[in-house]
Amino acid sequence: MSLKIRLARRGAKKRPFYAVVVADSRSPRDGRFIEKIGVYDPMIAKESGNSRWTVDLEAAKAWLAKGATPTDRVLRHFAAEGLLTREVRNNPEKALPGKKAQERTAEKAKKAAAAAAA
Repeated sequence: MSLKIRLARRGAKKRPFYAVVVADSRSPRDGRFIEKIGVYDPMIAKESGNSRWTVDLEAAKAWLAKGATPTDRVLRHFAAEGLLTREVRNNPEKALPGKKAQERTAEKAKKAAAAAAA
């Protein structure tokens, strides 16, 4: 059984509130879970001074030792707390135009160079 530490959505429509839970990876996002280890409230302003995250780090350490893997959002928080390290992700090729667009711009550049030479 593979375990995940992930967010389970709670709260009303347009008022999200999440529970940080340990669940089987096959169970649905808001479905059955093993243990609730914290909460995340994204509606709290960052500047307010109150923490958006409230997680029992000892329970999280115990579940990580048992083989649970955190999802990306939870991993970001754990990295900020110093519990785990997270690799920095960077994909500079994502911002490049597609192959067809690159061909069109190269063709336009050739035409502009030919027109400037004439």
